Amino acid sequence: MTAATRSPSARAWAEAFASASNADPEIQAHGKYFTCSYLIDAVEHTFVVKVESGRVAGVAVDPGPLDEPYQFAIRASADTWRNFGEPVPAPMYHGIWAASFQRDMRLEGDVLVLMQNLRCVTRQIELLRTVGAPV
Repeated sequence: MTAATRSPSARAWAEAFASASNADPEIQAHGKYFTCSYLIDAVEHTFVVKVESGRVAGVAVDPGPLDEPYQFAIRASADTWRNFGEPVPAPMYHGIWAASFQRDMRLEGDVLVLMQNLRCVTRQIELLRTVGAPV
């Protein structure tokens, strides 16, 4: 007998993502100055991730358009995010640059803030391989 698999709730995903990020030794080693807020837009759900000195201070789930400020947004279809969440992603789903050049991912907003924090943001996206996709 097999159980049907379901995605975790958006709130459960946000908590798992924050815990994984805060426990990640690479982010903690590189993240001393990693302070910003950014939006993950997965169409079905949106999340504003607030990071202070390398630690996730909070994740707002499905905030209204003016509820939570953020510096940049990473937008993609639910399918693209699901592919990012695979333990071994298919080609062009392994990083935000590949997905933005070859898939439907878009990077918007203050890209300077993204570039200043690129290694830590990249590592957080890699954590989707362990915590799963946000949708």
